[in-house]
Amino acid sequence: MTIAAILSGKGHDVATVPSGTSVREAVALLAEKHIGAVPVVSDGRISGIFSERDLVGCVSGSGSETLDWPVDRVMSAPAVTVEPGTPILAALATMTQRRIRHLPVVEANEIRGIVSIGDLVKYRIERIEEEANALRDYIQRA
Repeated sequence: MTIAAILSGKGHDVATVPSGTSVREAVALLAEKHIGAVPVVSDGRISGIFSERDLVGCVSGSGSETLDWPVDRVMSAPAVTVEPGTPILAALATMTQRRIRHLPVVEANEIRGIVSIGDLVKYRIERIEEEANALRDYIQRA
């Protein structure tokens, strides 16, 4: 299974912020959308990603004045991305190795969606439950 399978159920909408947006505005968007990260876009391409973890890091280091800084000053860059054809297990491995929780999905330099670690784990659990049910049914019919 690939990332495209997750996006087909989840959808392709992605909230983004332009580089230069204040950290305060980006945080407001995270709160409004109930999301943990937002890609930062410059010239139509992802230049980085701003996450709750980035917020905590900058506020703990420099205080509340960081809320007025441009988001591209504190974002994680470059953003780690995947393509729609990336296998789910490969995406999970990338997230584990890089210690990240969000992966923008990019194809032909365009954002096609975003997946979180929760999306991938949920999908894997659903597939494992389907396999277990199929095996139970097979055993019961035998």
